[in-house]
Amino acid sequence: MRLMDETNKACKRMQDDDQKRLDQRVKDIQFLKKELEQQLEDIILETDCLITLEGRVQKALEACKDPLKVTVQCINERVQRAPQERIHDAVDRELLKERETFEGVILLLQKVVLQITEQIRLNRSSKYHLEKDLKEKFEAQSIDNLCIHMTPESNNNMNEIQSTSILPGLSVTPIQWENFSDINVAKAEQQKNNSMSLKALVESLLEQTASDLQKQIQATTSAFQLNVHELQKLKGQIEDHLSKILLEYNKQKTLCEELERCIKENESCLSLAQARLSLRHKRPSKEQCFDPAQAQLLSEIQIIKTNITKLTQAVDRCQKEQRALVRCQLELQENINNKSGSLYIDEVLCAQHREPIIIHNF
Repeated sequence: MRLMDETNKACKRMQDDDQKRLDQRVKDIQFLKKELEQQLEDIILETDCLITLEGRVQKALEACKDPLKVTVQCINERVQRAPQERIHDAVDRELLKERETFEGVILLLQKVVLQITEQIRLNRSSKYHLEKDLKEKFEAQSIDNLCIHMTPESNNNMNEIQSTSILPGLSVTPIQWENFSDINVAKAEQQKNNSMSLKALVESLLEQTASDLQKQIQATTSAFQLNVHELQKLKGQIEDHLSKILLEYNKQKTLCEELERCIKENESCLSLAQARLSLRHKRPSKEQCFDPAQAQLLSEIQIIKTNITKLTQAVDRCQKEQRALVRCQLELQENINNKSGSLYIDEVLCAQHREPIIIHNF
């Protein structure tokens, strides 16, 4: 009887120890499960945030493509200006800076997309290991709970399970068991921190790139407006100068006509004087004396010839001045046409191209 009591007490004591250890084991599993579940929740949240952020970056990339095309189009439009107008002005410099800025932002955002994609992949890898660990913890907890509720009576049908031996090579020490989950938690924590750092960096980059683009677009627009104002002012000055040239040309033309009319009048007077002198040569020989009338006619002819020479020289000078004014007029008109062409490109074509460009905050 004593032996039976001792063996029964020993069994009861060992069963109580088993119960306590199994309870503790379940608590340990629940504790690790809680950590794993928290990390899983955090990594899923961070992954969702990165997916949303990746979408924003993709939209920012798309938002840069059309404005870049417009910038290149404006550069090409300005190449079509007249050769005299193709100067490397402030508008050209700002357009080139704008193209460089857009290309730099697009390249940067493409790299950011790759970084986000890689971080999402790493997060999903951590999520996979956390879920796998949680699944195994759930199975282990279920088995240990089943063990807790087992009794000698309920064990009658489980002889096969009890007789199965665990291979020594598959056994895991408690420290190793805990380390497996700690490693998964640490990796997930690291990826979560990396995700948060990447999010902060990308948010800052999106804000900065949008600001840089907005400032550059405004700088280019201001350069266009200033250039249009300068072209209009210069074109107006040239048109005023042309008006003066045309007025002077008309004066010279009128003067030339008056000089030619005066030459004709003097030629008529010369013809009259020469006719009188020729007619007086037909007087009888004794009457052909060098009288005052003869002297007056000869003097008159000489004076008129001198005057005609002077008037002819004046006409030549006037015609030369007219030709110079015509050349100046043609140059001014060509300049005005060139300025009009430049104005049309900057004020109309480029303005129409650039009108839809609006960079919102990314």
